Amino acid sequence: MKFGELKSKIETCLTESYKNKNLKRDLFVFEELVLKNKNISQVFFLYDELSSNKGLSESVANEFINESITAYENLVNKITPNQIKELKAWVGHIKCENTYKNIDDLFSSNVLTLENKIKSKKTILESLKNKPQEHKEVIEVPLNSMVNVANKTVEKYISSLSESEQKELKTILSTPKESLIENYGKIKDEVVTKLNTQKEGSDSETQETINKVLNKVQTESFNELNYYKLKQLNEVL
Repeated sequence: MKFGELKSKIETCLTESYKNKNLKRDLFVFEELVLKNKNISQVFFLYDELSSNKGLSESVANEFINESITAYENLVNKITPNQIKELKAWVGHIKCENTYKNIDDLFSSNVLTLENKIKSKKTILESLKNKPQEHKEVIEVPLNSMVNVANKTVEKYISSLSESEQKELKTILSTPKESLIENYGKIKDEVVTKLNTQKEGSDSETQETINKVLNKVQTESFNELNYYKLKQLNEVL
């Protein structure tokens, strides 16, 4: 499965999760499998950049595409099969259109699809030359305090939130650290209690999964991102 397919499935997953009230759970998984993986998050960032209208000149757009191909080849070699397997286990069942097919074709190393690669490059080139479209106004959330990589998938997630949920997220990130630290321990205790309760009577596979989450929750130290993630997990449990 190509990265464009995976990215399309993840975006569909987040959209459907929002409708099904499971968005906070899936955002937690997204943060674990994508945002915390520097190489995967940067590959997804390349896909975002190449699918955006930038208003570039043709020469700059061509150079941008060539540099992106080089960057992709360097990054993809650092991503392990197990990391891809985890993404497939999360979203592999989702049926949706691959909205990044042109970029998948551009990055393909299969010589048998060379014609598709050339056609895709021309399509992407025209897109990069187009002027950016105006976006609807979304409550500004300081993403840089959450993640180290500016990832548009997270931006799409935030834009899908209700106004009240966006305000809640912004409030957490702007609250003084002392206040968050005070609540962090309390929330952690609640999460550990809930997880231990769920573990009782569960099958061995579920218990193993819960134990991994318990270990992570108990060993992680405080920061704003961990607070936000722990709060989400507590509400889902």
